[in-house]
Amino acid sequence: MNTKKEILIGFIVGIIANAIGTLLYILLFSELSIAETYKAAVAQEHVGSLLALGAILNLIAFFGFLKIKRDHRAKGVLIATILTAFVILYYKVF
Repeated sequence: MNTKKEILIGFIVGIIANAIGTLLYILLFSELSIAETYKAAVAQEHVGSLLALGAILNLIAFFGFLKIKRDHRAKGVLIATILTAFVILYYKVF
């Protein structure tokens, strides 16, 4: 298959895994609704921490793709994780 397409698929999987991980963390460990939790995280400057905890699911996607020999898709997940790290850095610095 096309290498760029495989990387794009991995990137999309990484972004979706991060979003699902963040929502799962909020649903499991927060007593507030999703919107209220996000507002509280913004007010307390903890958005980066929420994103970092959500990125844990990227590990499953990354190693899953490596196990089934889809290296380019794993590379896409890695790119999504690095992008998430830059977003977290932005929230921590600014």
